[in-house]
Amino acid sequence: MDRKKIRALALFSGGLDSALAIKTVLEQGVDVIALNFVSHFFGGKNEKAENMAKQLGIRLEYIDFKKRHTGVVQDPVYGYGKNMNPCIDCHSLMFKIAGELLEEYDAQFVISGEVLGQRPMSQNSQALEKVKLLSGMHDLVLRPLSAKLLPPSKAEIEGWVDREKLLDIQGRSRHRQMELMEKYGIVDYPSPGGGCLLTDPAYSDRLRIVEEDGLLEEKNAYIFYLLREARFFRFAKGRYLFVGRNHESNMKISEFTAEGNGEFFAYSAEVPGPRLLSNVNLTREEKEFAKKLFSTYSKVKGNERVNINICGIVEEIDIVDKEKFEKEKKLYQII
Repeated sequence: MDRKKIRALALFSGGLDSALAIKTVLEQGVDVIALNFVSHFFGGKNEKAENMAKQLGIRLEYIDFKKRHTGVVQDPVYGYGKNMNPCIDCHSLMFKIAGELLEEYDAQFVISGEVLGQRPMSQNSQALEKVKLLSGMHDLVLRPLSAKLLPPSKAEIEGWVDREKLLDIQGRSRHRQMELMEKYGIVDYPSPGGGCLLTDPAYSDRLRIVEEDGLLEEKNAYIFYLLREARFFRFAKGRYLFVGRNHESNMKISEFTAEGNGEFFAYSAEVPGPRLLSNVNLTREEKEFAKKLFSTYSKVKGNERVNINICGIVEEIDIVDKEKFEKEKKLYQII
């Protein structure tokens, strides 16, 4: 095969490791297209990834795999990590999809920035092999940063890349990666860190409630976002109320409502305050609770009567007994 036509697809977050993996392969004359995978829990159009792609001089593509990723989060073959993060299954799915795209992008293999031993549970040698096996990609996966410590990939065997010019990085320290990036003249990169909501303990606790209630399904994707954006109240199994925290989350609630999500929507055109959205029709008692929530979180702080629009009908909220209501609120709020 003509050397000039060798191309790899890269799993690309825009961070240090994925960028260095790409640079290592670019240095060997391989063309690289970066794939930024977009789920409900990570990825998406962002300045970090685009800035790094520009520095590397590569093409960046966003790959929406929300629906397929939700299926993995629902029922991971290898289970979850410390939180709700099915890392082995998630990485496998990204490799699988990248493999499906090889022909479309006229590419021959797939690379990633995984480092042997960097994450004890999901990047040990056994876990890395599980990822390849589950993805069905086998020797089409190349991990340039730890390649010398791993079995040769097809790219190395076929001579598409020189194994001796790949790396043998392992462990959690990123000092060597930083030194190499400085050598390549790439110094503008984000600090290493997570970007996946599923690794966040507080978010995972909320999402686990949704899973236990049987609502971890693609049709409820708006709930996944509101768990992060809004205050979260749970009346009973599968009965939720989301309350805006600020202007941004209020706008998000309005956006989801306009898209036909939820069964209960409330706001006030008269007094600044939160917007409220529930996934179910509220009972009379739940609606009264929601009205008090609006009042206490609004500009009047529960101290004045105020009107609220509930599903198109204007209703009045009386002055709230805040001491009594605080005790009631604790029964339902998920902190």
